[in-house]
Amino acid sequence: MTTPSTTPTYPDAPMHPAAHGYRRAEDCHLEDLLRVLEDRTDPARHPHATRVEQGVPIYDARALRPVLADPAAADAVRAELADALADGPGIVVMEGAVDVDVVDRASTTFAAIIEREKASGQMAGDHFASPGANDRVWNALEKLAVADPETFVAYYANDMIALAAEAWLGPAYQVTSQINVVNPGGKGQTVHRDYHLGFQAPEVTGRYPGRVHDLSSLLTLQGAVAHCDMPVESGPTLYLPHSQKYSHGYLAYWLPEFQDYFTDHHVQLPLRAGDAVFFNPALFHAAGSNHTSDVRRMANLLQISSAFGRAMETVDRDRVVRSVYPSLLAARAAGMPEADQYRVVAAAAEGYAFPTNLDRDTPVDGMTPRSQADVVRRALAEEQTPQALGERLEAVARAKLSH
Repeated sequence: MTTPSTTPTYPDAPMHPAAHGYRRAEDCHLEDLLRVLEDRTDPARHPHATRVEQGVPIYDARALRPVLADPAAADAVRAELADALADGPGIVVMEGAVDVDVVDRASTTFAAIIEREKASGQMAGDHFASPGANDRVWNALEKLAVADPETFVAYYANDMIALAAEAWLGPAYQVTSQINVVNPGGKGQTVHRDYHLGFQAPEVTGRYPGRVHDLSSLLTLQGAVAHCDMPVESGPTLYLPHSQKYSHGYLAYWLPEFQDYFTDHHVQLPLRAGDAVFFNPALFHAAGSNHTSDVRRMANLLQISSAFGRAMETVDRDRVVRSVYPSLLAARAAGMPEADQYRVVAAAAEGYAFPTNLDRDTPVDGMTPRSQADVVRRALAEEQTPQALGERLEAVARAKLSH
């Protein structure tokens, strides 16, 4: 029997001449996405699924667990899941993934955290909604571990979370999570893709070559565990199966014609408490609107990252920046071109805003906070003194601390 490929080849995705060069918004055409969406989910490629619903393979955790006892069979299940996430619909649902008693214990702890943060004046919104429209617990993984370590142990001992993570990323993955509560009447999100490139503004995304667009979705697995029953009217997440295979999707989802198509053609699956959804971060998706009067829709959003998304050496970027900044200021005063200055900053400073503490280091002009490199470039432009830059760097470092 041939094992399904786990490499995202996307043979039916339209390729433009610059597909592996630089992709541009003007090259995004809805008809190209529609050709990708001609793919249909083939149940034969998901033999361990109990059914396919609206193009989404549905797995029963209780049926999978005996299969996983055999190492060879477990490998086959992981390959099947990876195939679904990459070359299939880009999404799977696992019914009964997490024990409801464990979910309820965690929900109680998260509710207490939310109330404590509200009482302290720390009202957290998310990338799409303002504080109060929903409730958000950033860094929920660490906060659960500190507040309720016994429940943390029970929750993350879960085999289904590990199965999906290992299928997409292999061992030594890194888990982070955020609790999102959409209150009755809460509005849904606009369609988007997720971390990494999905969090960037289109003008930033366009600066990354096409191969980075292809790589981005391989670095992260998105997941969500339902912490309550979620009928469709409560607004569980909307998805567009197979859309992760569209090569220009990180630029396209910002465009009105793609947003309109998503609004008219998405799928939406109800969930029960303890069910889990895992999806390719490049899948077009959006949280739905909560039309109920009594369901506080709570989900634990899992963002599971590859172990390989790290540099080989430990570098104290703060120390490097403080050391070279006076020399860089002098070079600027002597006429060094701005482009050359920015190349030095790229080598010296941390150019990426994440990981960070989103309770304190909130996004400014989009979905990402300012990076250390952004702070240094601004200091250069304003010709700030080394002391002034040092104070700003200290503030940035404090904001990134997890507690």
